[in-house]
Amino acid sequence: MQEERVDPRLSTAEELAEGVRQAQTLFKLNHTMPYTDEYNALAKELFGHDVFADGGFVMPGLTGVCFDRVRLGKCVMIMNNCLMMARGGITIDDGAMIAANAQLISNNHDIHDRMILTCKSVHICENAWIGAGATILPGVTVGKNAVVAAGAVVTKDVAENTIVGGNPAKFIKNIGE
Repeated sequence: MQEERVDPRLSTAEELAEGVRQAQTLFKLNHTMPYTDEYNALAKELFGHDVFADGGFVMPGLTGVCFDRVRLGKCVMIMNNCLMMARGGITIDDGAMIAANAQLISNNHDIHDRMILTCKSVHICENAWIGAGATILPGVTVGKNAVVAAGAVVTKDVAENTIVGGNPAKFIKNIGE
């Protein structure tokens, strides 16, 4: 997986303005009554498409950056207090479920120049389930139908149809056993 390096000190005026717009839209979303037309419109503005029309939902308490780099499939469920650090890109495929307090982190900091962001995409595949409080780190793909146990810290790819848990996350069993 290709790593992208980003120096925020070199951001253009347009990039900075987009960051402000997203932060303000996120604030409004988190302070608007869910399941209302206003809430749905703000989510659409933030993610660039109508999440709710596709059968999905996003609960308030959402935090993060670079929501223009988040791609949501159909029927995606994102529960309260999800953190999306999306500079490296986050893709959540159809039917995936993200439980409360999960963290999807696609960027980190260079160990020598901490202003430099090191970015690798995160991919949550179709029908995967990310448990409450789990953390998915940069460059990780969680395979189709996989389950990440609550509180797990995922540092490596998760095979499809498996369950992982722990810190760092390790294989627990195949689904269907």
